[in-house]
Amino acid sequence: MKQPAPRIENTKDLFGPDPRPEESVSKNAPLAVRMRPRSLEEVLGQGHLLGEGKLLRRTILADRLTSLILYGPPGSGKTSLARIISRVTKSHFVPMNAVTSNVAEIRQAIEGAEKLRQSQGRRTILFIDEIHRFNKAQQDVLMPDVEEGNLLLVGATTHNPSFALTGPLLSRSLVFELRPLEIGDILLLLKGAISDAERGFGKLAIEMTTGALEHLAKTASGDARRALNSLEVAVLTTPPDSAGAICIDEKVAEESCQRRIVYYDRDEDYHYDTASAFIKSMRGSDPDAAIYWLAKMIYAGEDPRFIVRRIAILAAEDIGNADPQALILASAGIQVIEFVGMPEARIILGQLVTYMALAPKSNTSYVALEEASADVKKEATQEVPSHLRDASYRGAKRLGHGVGYKYAHQYEGHYVEQEYVPSRKPYYRPSLSGFEKTLLERLEKLRDSQAA
Repeated sequence: MKQPAPRIENTKDLFGPDPRPEESVSKNAPLAVRMRPRSLEEVLGQGHLLGEGKLLRRTILADRLTSLILYGPPGSGKTSLARIISRVTKSHFVPMNAVTSNVAEIRQAIEGAEKLRQSQGRRTILFIDEIHRFNKAQQDVLMPDVEEGNLLLVGATTHNPSFALTGPLLSRSLVFELRPLEIGDILLLLKGAISDAERGFGKLAIEMTTGALEHLAKTASGDARRALNSLEVAVLTTPPDSAGAICIDEKVAEESCQRRIVYYDRDEDYHYDTASAFIKSMRGSDPDAAIYWLAKMIYAGEDPRFIVRRIAILAAEDIGNADPQALILASAGIQVIEFVGMPEARIILGQLVTYMALAPKSNTSYVALEEASADVKKEATQEVPSHLRDASYRGAKRLGHGVGYKYAHQYEGHYVEQEYVPSRKPYYRPSLSGFEKTLLERLEKLRDSQAA
């Protein structure tokens, strides 16, 4: 059955003063809603955007905002910041969720914003949560009014706007990336919620151990909403003792937050950023960091095939001939992981990662291929010398193919000097790392004999 379109908040009050967002919060609302910051000073963890002298803070206080895209992980304060902007700039606030909204609602909000601007000279902030869910047509509907300034668009998204939003909309918007909250910021938030008698649990006698607070802060993974939800569960489900105090220790805290959530998308920034850190840690010979990123990917449910493919590529690109065993181990790992499956496959991945991190490194094979590929692409293509051409078919000798070819195994040391390419360049330059030092010594001997 088709669901009815959701009602746009405050559309009945487009021509009158709307209540400030924080004043309309019900006392029965979740703690995370009640504890939303009410001013720029109360916002935690976004000093790179809202610190003294920072661009976003200056723009808000000067009321010189253009349309904004707030990009960041869940619980970093995107919605709260949009509401604060509405309060500071005395703008009418119209929230909308891209998941449940349609073009008709967008047009209704735009029409209401235009009427309010004409009748009262008051600006409207159209806040669109999960704006990445809008398709191109829905984003295009916003364009004329965003460009003309009939309303201020504030979009919130957990997806990289460069990929999720259209170019024209991005070019007319300022994009700000919010970061996950630090543990210290979440501790301040939790302590404030416990002591705040108006919005939090200040009227209750709560005794919470330091370990319990730290556990909630750490397991929140930078998500303020998750931290407050866990605190609320702990407080509301713990019966008071004989003295009327609600005692929360680490055991209660662990039960309240259950399994820790690691924010990790499967095909966007967090996925590729974590994989990038994982590869660079192995390349940088840091087994501890590499194992940490591996553990994060496994915990978040990453496909082990994806992980082992990255390991195999690194074995060839970054280790190469410095340790030829690395690629053999990676290849074996691919087969064993398919055979064993999870969760035991994580053990094989752990062995591979620590080996790759500590193996001697060399990318000379990769560099040689890149340089040769560039020459093939840019320079005149070299023809195969006649003596190297295929001579296995009838008539080949008549064309001169294979004539004069020297079979290396018929010569001492299985080597004989002959022309293998018309114009030679030294693409492969072995390093002194690991086994490649042995290859360098052999190559130098061969080149010396050629020069002689």
